Amino acid sequence: MLEEPLASNTSQENYLVTAVISHIVRPGREQGYEAWFHGIAADARTFKGHLGVSTIPPHDHAHPEYVVILKFDCYNNLKTWLESDIRQEWIERLQPLIEKPEAIQTLTGLETWFTLPDKPMKAPPARYKMAVVTWLGVFFTISILNRWLVPILAGLPVLLRTLLVTGLTVALLTYVIMPRLTQLFRKWLYPVS
Repeated sequence: MLEEPLASNTSQENYLVTAVISHIVRPGREQGYEAWFHGIAADARTFKGHLGVSTIPPHDHAHPEYVVILKFDCYNNLKTWLESDIRQEWIERLQPLIEKPEAIQTLTGLETWFTLPDKPMKAPPARYKMAVVTWLGVFFTISILNRWLVPILAGLPVLLRTLLVTGLTVALLTYVIMPRLTQLFRKWLYPVS
């Protein structure tokens, strides 16, 4: 259920970590699931290192998948919560509400940009590879925005213009550029061993 730490390097255990948990809820059990989520979220907040939890409800009622985003200050604190007796009790209460066992993926830092669709990530790519692909993504995005958007925003105060350009850069990198670059460089990022 819980993946191993993302790398054997113990210093990585001190990085902020996000768990992305997927639940397919049985039709008609959505209200029960939402009540369950509020209860487990309250208990998670009491654990050391907890930095926040949120849920993304399904966009399509034909596929009622809720995605829970859980953040902790380090992998060990996340692991303590995920393996706790309190959480196991909540998971037992969850079983009548879901169609199949939950799926958990743990991510830290930049590797959230380097996930492949329908391919659970066991370990992130090497840091230098993530840095190179991120650099390409930032270069490509900033080049486009400097060419097309900055001239339009020229009349705005510098701080506001910078705020808009950096916000759009992050959004484009997260939702458009990095998923495509990850697909493009997938064989280099994730070589078959």
